[in-house]
Amino acid sequence: MNAIALGLLAAVCWGLHDISIRYLSRTVPLIGALLFVLAVGLLFQVTVLATIDVLRLPQGDAFWLSIGSGVAFLIASLGLYYAFERGPVRLVSPIIGAYPILSIALAAMSGARIGLDQVTAVLMIVLGVGVVASLADKSGEPVPPKGPTIALSVVSAIGFAVTFKLGQMAAALDGELQSTLLARLTALGLLVVLVAVKKPPLRVGRGAMIPLTLMGLLDGVALLAVLKAGTMDNPQFAAVASSMFGLFTIVLAWTFLRERMTTPQWTGCLIAFLAIGYLAW
Repeated sequence: MNAIALGLLAAVCWGLHDISIRYLSRTVPLIGALLFVLAVGLLFQVTVLATIDVLRLPQGDAFWLSIGSGVAFLIASLGLYYAFERGPVRLVSPIIGAYPILSIALAAMSGARIGLDQVTAVLMIVLGVGVVASLADKSGEPVPPKGPTIALSVVSAIGFAVTFKLGQMAAALDGELQSTLLARLTALGLLVVLVAVKKPPLRVGRGAMIPLTLMGLLDGVALLAVLKAGTMDNPQFAAVASSMFGLFTIVLAWTFLRERMTTPQWTGCLIAFLAIGYLAW
């Protein structure tokens, strides 16, 4: 499995995850939901690591890179959850889904050779995802002012790009399992501190526990998949492919929730997948 395949796996997982956020955000406290999801993801990570490797933390520079990745992941997740709570999806998804532009820029700054054709393909993926998401969710329901929603989405996009870059660097030095474990420990620990200070409502209710557990597992698989690419050629392409989560969110809603897909949206899907195919070729 190459970096792009791992990124697509992450995109499907995060697409399912974000469908759940979209609907649970109306009835479940977001901090409580995020705390639950991160805890399940950490349990998943510990189980995987204890089963197939040595249960330990990364060493040396990988230790600090993993901590940085965890801080960025919490910031990205908070931005994502609150942006989706405010909505609409047609505004939030294209902005967050643009983080591959930052990922490619960070890779170039680190010395990776990025061709003009690859940059063009990345921009086409962002365009395709943006078309699909921007034409969705036209329910006509009132939404909060756009300014804070855009700001939260931008923060989330930057957070994801930094998460993947630092996490992949750590994985290349000392393994993706150890790096992901410390990143999750860091994110969860900081969230616990935030909860202790702010004391927000946390009760998610028994009915939400099963979907939140599934969300935690999906999130765990997705982050592990993207960081695994840090040990492969062109790891930045995993981040690029994973950005298609917004596209998959809409397609999955069409599949399971019978939401309408228009011809321009299907065109956007085709553009994104052709660009992914070009990068993989």
